[in-house]
Amino acid sequence: MNYRNLSITELHNLLLEDKVTPLELVKEAIKLAKEDDNNAFEYICDEEALKKVESLDSSKKNNLFYGIPVVVKDNFSTKDIPTTASSNILNGYVPIFSAEVVERLEAQGAIVIAKSTLDELAMGGTGTSGHKGTTFNPWDKSKTRLVGGSSCGSAASVAKGIVPFALGSDTGDSVRKPASYAGLVGFKPTWGRISRYGLFPFATSLDHVAYFTRNVSDAAISLNVLAGHDDKDFSSSFKEVPDYSKHLTDSIKGKKIGIIKGVVNSMSDKDIIAVFNKTAEGLKEKGAIVEEVEIDEKLLKAIFPTYVIISCAESTSNNANLDGIKFGARVEGDSFEEVMTNTRTKGFSRLIKRRFVIGAYSLLRENADELFIRAQKCRRLIVDAFNKAFESYDALIAPAAPSVAPEFAHKSDALDNEYLIADNYMAYGNMGGYPSITLPIGFKDKLPFGINLTAKPFDEVNLLNIANAVESVTGLKDLVAEDR
Repeated sequence: MNYRNLSITELHNLLLEDKVTPLELVKEAIKLAKEDDNNAFEYICDEEALKKVESLDSSKKNNLFYGIPVVVKDNFSTKDIPTTASSNILNGYVPIFSAEVVERLEAQGAIVIAKSTLDELAMGGTGTSGHKGTTFNPWDKSKTRLVGGSSCGSAASVAKGIVPFALGSDTGDSVRKPASYAGLVGFKPTWGRISRYGLFPFATSLDHVAYFTRNVSDAAISLNVLAGHDDKDFSSSFKEVPDYSKHLTDSIKGKKIGIIKGVVNSMSDKDIIAVFNKTAEGLKEKGAIVEEVEIDEKLLKAIFPTYVIISCAESTSNNANLDGIKFGARVEGDSFEEVMTNTRTKGFSRLIKRRFVIGAYSLLRENADELFIRAQKCRRLIVDAFNKAFESYDALIAPAAPSVAPEFAHKSDALDNEYLIADNYMAYGNMGGYPSITLPIGFKDKLPFGINLTAKPFDEVNLLNIANAVESVTGLKDLVAEDR
């Protein structure tokens, strides 16, 4: 039997009915991972996964993740399993502890079958900068289109049907944009809702643990497992964890949904806009109040440059420990300073070095007021504008990307509104720490594209309810690339 397009719940029911065993699921997932031709994996945990299956506690069989194969982005620490963040500077690094989210999954009986590729150190949006090269979009047989980044490998592994769930991280749109390009549900809960302990930091004030599933219900039950305070992460919230699946199918009658007008107006693809508008009409038919909301265009244009300055500055500080002294790869020299210089020169790609230069330049005393502090002030204005919108709306929506997955050769014009706004606006969700979800709404040229929904902090129950309504309008869920 082929289990590739089944959801977590469907696989769970098969396991409860003894129609399949965890060993069979894991063996099939490992086989598919080894056959993958999209460069989705840094490391396949075949031996480790099979040992985990043997040690499964059958008393936990009722757990929804019991025996379910999963993939983990390679910037999450995994005990005794190589973790490189797709960077040469971490070649050979094997952590002595696992990230909190990995431990919570494994406590439920989930089996990690692989670590996935990413843009180096999670910096990037194309899936092309990892040390193993380009990760391809499973929907594109010509291997000329990206799946997006930085969580490219996790997206490809779920879109290909290798696993029903994969962990990612989202600092600007690193799960939600690939979800649009890959026909998936990409979900980033509120900042602090999930512990980040063991996630390699990129930009601490923007980083979110996020993940991919193939339907909204799986996204909800996954949050039930992952949410909650962690004493090891001082930024994790003490707020009570509700049952995120309890109100999933409730009526959305009377819910107020705002279309971010500036995003739609900045797009040129009339086909995607038409499908988006049709989806909005479907929500109206279900009783929702859907109307346009104005966000100052100057603030929409400012999201991307503000994100660049803040993220580069924070990443420069966060990655100062990658020096060849404490752990990871080392290039020898005659002094500590020479070892650090040689290691970082050889260990980082050009893209990473460029971001560190931007970050260091922004933090220089003579530049900080004009760049870093100014970016923080701009962030405050952006968040204030969206907070004001959330006073009137239960969720804000817009197309998740202005196009289907672009070709690798495609070049964006950074002065163009479509690039500045429609291609990069979702970073507002990270600036405000809002819960945000992308899910598929249509196809163009046999390639998927999605919608993004964002809500106020800790309003995941409401957000998932509206997302489920979108899914029922479109009928698009449990998509697997080779099934179409």
